[in-house]
Amino acid sequence: MSVALKSWRANEGPKHLIMMFWIAVNVFLFWRTFMMYFSGAQYYYLHKMLGLGLCISRASASVLNFNCSLVLLPMCRSLLTFLRGSQRVTGRCVRRLLDKSKTFHVACGVTICVFSVVHVSAHLVNMVKLMIFLALFLVPGVTGVLLVLVLFLMFTASSYCIRVSSYEIFWYTHNLFIVFYIILMLHVAGGALKYQSNVEARPPGCTHNNLSSWTNHKAAGEKGAEFSGAPQTVCQEEAHFQPHFPQTWLWVSAPLCLYCAEWLYRFIRSSTAPVTIVSVVSDPCDVVELRMLMSGFKPRPGQYIVLNCPSVSSFENHPFTLTTVSPFYGSIMEMDILSTCIFSNLIGSSAFLSRPRVHVDGPFGSPSEEVFNYEVSLCVAGGIGVTPFACVLQALFDDWRQYKLRRLYFVWVCRDLQSFYWFADLLCGLRERLWRDNRPDYLNVQLYLSNTRGLQVIGEERYRFLSSRLRIGRPKWKLLFQEIGRANQLKRVGVFCCGPKGISKALHTLCNSNPHTGTAFEYNKETFI
Repeated sequence: MSVALKSWRANEGPKHLIMMFWIAVNVFLFWRTFMMYFSGAQYYYLHKMLGLGLCISRASASVLNFNCSLVLLPMCRSLLTFLRGSQRVTGRCVRRLLDKSKTFHVACGVTICVFSVVHVSAHLVNMVKLMIFLALFLVPGVTGVLLVLVLFLMFTASSYCIRVSSYEIFWYTHNLFIVFYIILMLHVAGGALKYQSNVEARPPGCTHNNLSSWTNHKAAGEKGAEFSGAPQTVCQEEAHFQPHFPQTWLWVSAPLCLYCAEWLYRFIRSSTAPVTIVSVVSDPCDVVELRMLMSGFKPRPGQYIVLNCPSVSSFENHPFTLTTVSPFYGSIMEMDILSTCIFSNLIGSSAFLSRPRVHVDGPFGSPSEEVFNYEVSLCVAGGIGVTPFACVLQALFDDWRQYKLRRLYFVWVCRDLQSFYWFADLLCGLRERLWRDNRPDYLNVQLYLSNTRGLQVIGEERYRFLSSRLRIGRPKWKLLFQEIGRANQLKRVGVFCCGPKGISKALHTLCNSNPHTGTAFEYNKETFI
């Protein structure tokens, strides 16, 4: 097997296999429901009235039920973190699939939006065909309009530009999912569509005893094509119709209960665990460092937390990567976070100088946890994207021998020279520690200053190591991969990225196409937005 195919299989194979299975289930549900309403005897008269609009609306509803049940599962973060940490239960392949949970959540969300359009369009065709516009004012019509409105708000506020520029809008509108599921339950309880319940006593196309032979002949000729070959039968009674038993709750009840149970568990845990703010420090480049103490908190390097400050906003929660986690006293842990978002600006304001009460939810798993599970890892950070790897570097500084990792390539790209001072002491301290332990080849640090205007250097004597690793410009990714491939032949290298899309895309492409020295590169992307 060629190296490119081997890397592609590791990076894309399981993900595409899951997506193909998911697509196949969606296609099967759509086709099965479509054919059931198209040729099912119990829907013969309903199909005669509504035609293909009935089949399409019901088939799309089946797809919606399926995806409305799945879209909640990737958001059960505590469950995913538990599975991720249970290495006896999940192997590396499964853990890397769990890291794609956000992608699967987005795929289900887009499918819900697309098939909602199909579902609504089919119902509009049915209304026009039967001229029953008053149906908009019945329970299914009113709830359907409300569902479309809520879905439109959630979908538009989930765009990348809004998530980056106005995370609060994304957060508040996404919490409308609670309203969405409540209205969804009311929507299916309307019982607007009915099916024939006595098909055996009155099959489609049957004749009455008191009808003339001409009428019998005409009735037989007007039967649906699907029943034209059936033998002539006599109706034993009039057709009886009854509304469908709602099935949506059968699909969504289990995932919804699981999500609600996990949310309740997280709420109780975050509300009862005491958190003490030790310090709030403004670092260079408008970055805020928050140091806290928390009991009963046992995170792993690379994990993140969700922070809520009632004095800033009772309903607003923001993810933060842990940059430092260390034992303080007994079961009390000291932790640092570093961020540049709008919420961080509020944290750095006067509202936080009085050390207000905060709630910490987590910790939650992330791809950075896998850094230690490779013999060789490459960590690439862009700007503030260094935060997931800061805790990794701190863990190696504390005791690098306990991990499987035996060589780490660390690449950090920044626009401002001051950004490198965030973790300059940590990088220099780790390098000195490794030299004392006779492992100078363990850590390979490369710093890149992308802003080429003016001459900028790290002049402090204590940071001489970083000054010698600083380069002006951007990394030559292809040359870097060739260098790593030659130095680590026939090995699996874990590639971890947290930074701009341009860097992420370049690394992803190289991981799947690198043809050198039998080295397989496994790509892992860190993202919170």
